[in-house]
Amino acid sequence: MESIKASLSSVSPLAPISIDHYHTGKESSTWNLNCLGNSMGFESNIKPLWKKSVVNLFQHQWSFTQNEASRAVIIGFSSLSNELAYKFKQNPSLGVNFMGFFDDRWQKRFSGQSQQQPEKLLGNVATAAEFVKAHNVQHIYIALPMSAQPRILALLDDLRDTTASIYFVPDIFLFDLIQANISNINGIPIVAVCQSPFVGINSKIKRISDVVLSLSILLLIAPLMLLIAIGVKLSSHGPILFKQRRYGLDGKEILVYKFRSMTVLEDGEHVNQATRNDPRITRFGNFLRKTSLDELPQFINVLQGCMSIVGPRPHAVSHNEMYRSLIKGYMIRHKVKPGITGWAQVNGFRGETDILEKMQDRINHDLDYLRNWSLFLDLVIIFKTIAVVIKDKNAY
Repeated sequence: MESIKASLSSVSPLAPISIDHYHTGKESSTWNLNCLGNSMGFESNIKPLWKKSVVNLFQHQWSFTQNEASRAVIIGFSSLSNELAYKFKQNPSLGVNFMGFFDDRWQKRFSGQSQQQPEKLLGNVATAAEFVKAHNVQHIYIALPMSAQPRILALLDDLRDTTASIYFVPDIFLFDLIQANISNINGIPIVAVCQSPFVGINSKIKRISDVVLSLSILLLIAPLMLLIAIGVKLSSHGPILFKQRRYGLDGKEILVYKFRSMTVLEDGEHVNQATRNDPRITRFGNFLRKTSLDELPQFINVLQGCMSIVGPRPHAVSHNEMYRSLIKGYMIRHKVKPGITGWAQVNGFRGETDILEKMQDRINHDLDYLRNWSLFLDLVIIFKTIAVVIKDKNAY
C-alpha cells in the first residue's frame, strides 16, 4: 500500500494520493477514509462486513454542481466491487453513471457460472485506459487485490494522460477485522487490522462502568456470599475459594477466583473439563454451578483490574494451549480482559465444549463482541445473563 502511494505522484499527478481525503462527483465534496475504517468492525462475517462498509461510505453527503451524472468504471471484479456497483445503481442521487467492469480473469473465474458474471463487463484491464479516454470517463475505482501491485502501477502509468479521478477500493476487508481503523502517523498511512476496542476514551468508559457496577453488586450480594462460603465449608473438606490460572489481557496469566464446587483443585498442565454428572462435583457445588453462584468472587477480580464484568470467558491455561492451535483467531479474544459473563454465554454457548465445533461457536461469538462492543451491548448482556442463569440447562 505504501509503495503504491509513493509511486502515484510520479506515475499519475492527477490521482489523489492523500489517504485522508477522496473526492467524487465534481470534486466539490470530500469523504474522509477514516470513516470507512470506523465502519469496518461491526459485522460477524465477511459478506455483511463488505455490505456495511460500502453502505457507510455512501451515507456521507456527496454533492454535485450539476445534475449531469459522472461516468465511472470499476477495474477488478469481486464481491466488494460488485457491491459498490450495486450502490451506484440503487442510489441515483449519487450522480454516478456506472458504465461497467474491467477484469483480466473473468473467463476462468466465472466459467460455467454465467449467472455470476459481471452485468457490465467491458474488457480486460489492459483496455481500460483506451476506454476511459474514448468515453471521457471521469471516475475510476480500482478494486484489484493488494497482491496485484505491479498491474496497478502499470495501469496508473496508462492512465497518466487522462483527466479521470482515480480511487482505490482496498481489499483489506478480506482479513478478519477486529475494530479496524485507518489512521496515520506523521502522514504515513497505517491500517489497524486487529486492535482492542478498548483504547482511548473507550478504555476509561469500560473501566469506570466495571468499578461502579462491581462495587454496587458486591455490596448487594455480600450477605449471600457469606452464606455460600459457609455452605462450601460445611459441604466438603477444602478451601472456600478455588483459584485457577487463566489467560487475561494480552495472554498474561491471572488468578481467577471461584467458590469451590469440586472435591479437587485442578490447575496443572492437564485440566479435565467438568461434564454432566461429574463425580468430582459436590452436591452443594452442583447447585452453585447450575446457578452460576460459584462465579460471584470474580467481582473481586474485576475490582483488581484483571477481569471485566462483560467479556470473553477465561479458560484454563491448559485449554488455551490446546485450542489456540486448533481454532484460527483463538488468541484474539485475549485482546480484552476476560469477563464474568459474555456474548457467547447469553447466546447458548455455555457449559461443556465436548466437541471442537462448540468451542468454535463460542470463539466466533467472542470475536463478534470485540467487533461490536458498546456500553449498551454490555448492559444488554448483563440483563440477558440473569435470564440465562434462571433457565439455562447447559451449566453443570
